[in-house]
Amino acid sequence: MNALPPLRLDVLGDDGANGVVEVNELRACLTQLLDEGCPAGLSLAVVSSRGLVVESYGGFACVVGEPVLVTATTCYDLASLTKVVCSATLALVARQAGHLRFEQPVKEWLPRFPRSDTTVLHLLTHTSGIVGHVPFFETLEGRPSIESAVYEWAAKGVPDGIVRYSDLNFMLVGWVLEACLGLALDVAFQKELAEPLGLGQSRFRPPASWQHLTAATELDGDQRRTPGLVWGSVHDGNAFALGGVAGHAGLFSSLRDLSQFVRLLLGHDSSRVLNEESLQLMRTELGATGTDVRGIGWRLNPASWGTWPADTLWHTGFTGTSLLVCPDRDIGVVLLTNAVHPHRQLEAQGRMRVSVHRLIAGHWAG
Repeated sequence: MNALPPLRLDVLGDDGANGVVEVNELRACLTQLLDEGCPAGLSLAVVSSRGLVVESYGGFACVVGEPVLVTATTCYDLASLTKVVCSATLALVARQAGHLRFEQPVKEWLPRFPRSDTTVLHLLTHTSGIVGHVPFFETLEGRPSIESAVYEWAAKGVPDGIVRYSDLNFMLVGWVLEACLGLALDVAFQKELAEPLGLGQSRFRPPASWQHLTAATELDGDQRRTPGLVWGSVHDGNAFALGGVAGHAGLFSSLRDLSQFVRLLLGHDSSRVLNEESLQLMRTELGATGTDVRGIGWRLNPASWGTWPADTLWHTGFTGTSLLVCPDRDIGVVLLTNAVHPHRQLEAQGRMRVSVHRLIAGHWAG
């Protein structure tokens, strides 16, 4: 068993809490999670529009072979956070510029799309009726064959207003964005988001030289045709089969980059990327089925994570990542972990998210 290094936790701004007791409670919570082995490593930031409030990191980026420690600049596979950090945000940027209307049929941008009654908004709010996941990577590789297979499944999806979370929705959003912006999705992300916001550690397809700067994910999992450790490339099998760039998964980022992104959504100098109308639209309920309430890409009302306003934005990623943004209380939470490393522990991952966010809701967002 590798010796666990001490957790680093720094208070960088006005923490909005009642003294140091709450900070110590957070430190104890994170230390216990690492001691119990899920996640192997983590990075956490509590953010306001003014900047970082608390920054913490610790544990291991990789425990297979020679252990690698998490540092302040470790990059994580964001998994489904790609949907909101990249695709939903780019969709709003395209809408602001007049390139995209959310009411447009998907078929106007993707002529081979099989339905005329499915709109871009249906995709963005997960109300298209398209199946949630199909392991295309098991038999297919490359966009032409995977896109054709997605269309076959989309033909069966009736946009009936019911929220059904779907990776296929955002695979399609990525292709719509490429058509309307005239750029590959990774290039559009860099031009429209990463460069204006100064996100120097956020990108698709990190180079091989970044491997030891990233957090490893699963060993011998079910997202590859052959066994092995996924480290430095996207965990999601379909995104991998698409070359590492997809609207639903594939983006890598670091704690400080995502903290800067969260500040944008809290209203800090948002004019560089998103106007006030876009920020409000992002927080508007546009679809709901049971407790699954949706805005543009994001979930709303994280009731299971503590007492937050109903229009609080939140989203998770399969690898153990999550974002929460609460403009009403000027607070955001970036939680990045490699909770599927070396093997997935999904129930423990869920408990981890609940405990961290409930603690923060009680002490920073009250």
